[in-house]
Amino acid sequence: MANWYSADPHFGHENIIRFCQRPFRSVHEMDAAILANYAKHIGPRDDFWIIGDLSHGRQTDKAGYLKSLFEQVPGRKHLVVGNHDNRQIKALGWASVQELIEIKDGEQSLTLCHYPMITWNHARRGALQLFGHVHQHWQGSRNSINVGVDVWNFMAVQIASIRQRALGLPINQHWHQVERNTDILG
Repeated sequence: MANWYSADPHFGHENIIRFCQRPFRSVHEMDAAILANYAKHIGPRDDFWIIGDLSHGRQTDKAGYLKSLFEQVPGRKHLVVGNHDNRQIKALGWASVQELIEIKDGEQSLTLCHYPMITWNHARRGALQLFGHVHQHWQGSRNSINVGVDVWNFMAVQIASIRQRALGLPINQHWHQVERNTDILG
């Protein structure tokens, strides 16, 4: 059993292709590609954390589309609520639905929230924050990492890849203002 993370697939959202310069000709092509990428690696017993914005747009208003889409998402599905996750999305049958949650992935403490944060519980002790919301506009900082599909080639990711990317990201410019006298990831 493994943990996987992703954010902002925006299934059914035609305009997100233009807004984020996604390389798809249609919403159906986008949805199929993201679902196929998820299915390549995520097993049925894996925990899959979608950190906001599962779906949005007119396509998801069609009867059965959202339910069918949800059933195709692999793994034991958890939702960390994003700004586009309405009542219909929250009621799909998730293993859990949270606004913000603290979890451990192996030895790594994580705070999952759809929105990027400057600090969070246990940040001084190496806890990482995973977020989405900003799409391709910001990969994050050394300890707050964007796991959105727009910056991970439309794939879900695991903690080892997230930590590797974090090491190459800059320290948040406000870190020492909010967490005085602390180092960040060594």
